[in-house]
Amino acid sequence: MTQAIVNSEKIPNNVNLSGDPKLQRALEKWLPNYLEWWNEMGPEGTYQNADIYLRTAVDVGSEGWAHFDYVKMPDYRWGIFLEPAQEGRTVGFGDHANEPAWQQVPGEYRNMLRRIIVTQGDTEPASVEQQRLLANSAPSGYDMRNLFQVNVEEGRHLWAMVYLLHSHFGRDGREEAEALLERRSGNADKPRILGAFNEPVDNWLDFFMFTTFTDRDGKFQLLSLAESGFDPLARTCGFMLTEEAHHMFVGESGIGRIIERACELMKLDKNEDAKAQGGISLDQIQRALNFWFSVSEDLFGGEVSSNAANYFASGIKGRAYERKKYQDHLALDGTYKMKLVKEGKLVEEDVSLRNAMNEILRDDYIEDTERVITRWNKTIEESGVKYELTLPSRRFHRQVGAYSEHKFDPQGNLIDEATWNAKRDTWLPTRKDLDHLRTLQTRVTEPGKFAHWIAPPRVGIKGRPVEFEYVRL
Repeated sequence: MTQAIVNSEKIPNNVNLSGDPKLQRALEKWLPNYLEWWNEMGPEGTYQNADIYLRTAVDVGSEGWAHFDYVKMPDYRWGIFLEPAQEGRTVGFGDHANEPAWQQVPGEYRNMLRRIIVTQGDTEPASVEQQRLLANSAPSGYDMRNLFQVNVEEGRHLWAMVYLLHSHFGRDGREEAEALLERRSGNADKPRILGAFNEPVDNWLDFFMFTTFTDRDGKFQLLSLAESGFDPLARTCGFMLTEEAHHMFVGESGIGRIIERACELMKLDKNEDAKAQGGISLDQIQRALNFWFSVSEDLFGGEVSSNAANYFASGIKGRAYERKKYQDHLALDGTYKMKLVKEGKLVEEDVSLRNAMNEILRDDYIEDTERVITRWNKTIEESGVKYELTLPSRRFHRQVGAYSEHKFDPQGNLIDEATWNAKRDTWLPTRKDLDHLRTLQTRVTEPGKFAHWIAPPRVGIKGRPVEFEYVRL
């Protein structure tokens, strides 16, 4: 049974860590290695001694689960929090449907489970590394605080996966946990496992796009793992989703505020040129959107995937909302219609349902993302500006899967290499785009003040005013 969180322990937890002295010692040994990584690769060093108005988890319930106060990031209460166990929980899908959920790792699925936990765990420190220098160009203290909140929670999510590795995978798990601190985002020799987590995030437009699109991939990966027949993994991911929601809010609202300011600046310019007025143009926002959406789509894996089929069959990784959304939890008989390239043409084919599990999860992701685009377009429409942001086709700019071997325009039409080369700079960020962003990225720290290119938020954090001193420098 889950215990109450013990905040007085060296590693706060609700898994009765003190009841397993061997595991507790192992994690306490890992703690200084983690802090060494955090101080080296976390937010740039001058901010480590700042008091930051952060939320810290104190419970796993939906009400009153977080405490807000000034905290120095190295003193943040990294912890291990699992949702309460459900008595009588069963495996919800696949070949083991309706069997008792596993409290220990089944031997035949050990390698698959370890792989999926390591891959998820690797994304958490990677994003911290990608964002470590952003505070130096924060557009406000409010935004700087949100960046740091995302960072410390990604660090806590790493702890969640490391706990599973230490507690269920023995020496192999301990070695994998160490390796999570050794890889580096963008490093040519020891890169992070997944491509999106090696991309540079060195400006705030990219940060907000990352937290909108890449963290949204994280949401759906966690939703699918929260269905897992391996009960400790499911319970861990359930609570991580609570924190992940804030990361997506930071991104979506951040882009919304850039759009709002762009529309204001367009009205000030005789040519409706936000860039000329010191802002970020809507077409540049569209190009960044195209990039981060397509890069994040790659994280779901190939369209036709035997690995995805095996994860589902084994009961390790289900569909998002598996128990609520679907009646057939075996997926043995159905098919999924998918357009694939055959002899230079897009042809619709029927793919067995289990082999299409990545694409089914991608469908949910796209549907959720379309709602975000709709909200952004409403901001543009209400401003009176005539422009519409669009979500590119799932086939556009793919580096993983069936579409990666071909070129497509944003509408999903198959095109040749020459057409791609001619149009690429109208569809994806350019060197001029990045250079322009560099001219805008200056740090603003005075409470209540915001950079010229972004609108302030409507409300502050946890009932505090927008002009509250969220970071004490």
